[in-house]
Amino acid sequence: MSATLTDRYIAATLRGVPAEAHDDVRNELTGSIADAVEARIEQGESPDEAERAALNELGDPAVLAAGLADRRLQLIGPRHYLTWLRLLRLLLAIVPASVAVLVALGYAISGADVGDIIAESIVSGITAGLHVCVWTTLAFAVMDRLGAAGSPRWNVDRLPENRSTGRGLADLIAVAILMPVAAFAFVWDRYFGFIFLHGEAYPIWNPALWPWWMAAVFVLFAMAIVVQAVVFVRGRWTTRIAIVNTALQVMGASWFLTLLGRGELFNPEMLEVLMVESGVTSETLRVLAVVFGFFGVCAIAAGGIIDCWLKTARDARTA
Repeated sequence: MSATLTDRYIAATLRGVPAEAHDDVRNELTGSIADAVEARIEQGESPDEAERAALNELGDPAVLAAGLADRRLQLIGPRHYLTWLRLLRLLLAIVPASVAVLVALGYAISGADVGDIIAESIVSGITAGLHVCVWTTLAFAVMDRLGAAGSPRWNVDRLPENRSTGRGLADLIAVAILMPVAAFAFVWDRYFGFIFLHGEAYPIWNPALWPWWMAAVFVLFAMAIVVQAVVFVRGRWTTRIAIVNTALQVMGASWFLTLLGRGELFNPEMLEVLMVESGVTSETLRVLAVVFGFFGVCAIAAGGIIDCWLKTARDARTA
């Protein structure tokens, strides 16, 4: 004889219940289902329809078994969830980007192609992010199952301080001062130089960059001041302003990295004198250039982009 729906339901429920509780659960479920079926038959339903409706009302036997066994159907409970989420966000903001930069730097120093550098850094960053998610979640799941204590009880002393959204006058003043100072430094370097060897001054930047390459830099400086002025006038960051600022950061970084990759950024006469005077090899100079590009230009551009989008998000929330 084939098993009835009730028999199959009880058997499925018992799979998730400890063996010592099987008899009690079987007897309780059998009685409850029988009462529910009988009540529905009295209301005019057929026995088959009544049985099916009663079992549907009880729901998934795995969920019922978990409730009977006092077993949580969750990977991480509320006691640890917020701590897990905050830590995961922090690690994802730091680890993948750091790994990608270090891998790219290693491949660049080894002389790999640009395509290989980009591909390997992206793959490494994604892999690092996956590892962060898996191992962080696994650690908290184990803590939750072992019953480890959660975070301390919350109180008002843990409220974060209100942070400036960056729409004040300070940012405009800072940019309005720094950009002209940087432009003046480029002009001074062109005509007077910053490197002095044997009584002779050498420009750091390649004189061949004048006038057009340097004109592009000065245009970017001016546009950066305009962006901060618009933010100050509007009183907040907007998505459009953030996009323009991101484009400026990318163009500025591209300017440096393009010339750096082509070997046209620094003054060749200065490099030659440094190599002769200090014994520095061309390979060492190449490594220093790579370090300068990744940790200087890219870090500054990335910082500017992240900062403007964070301010945009905060201003959108407070608008």
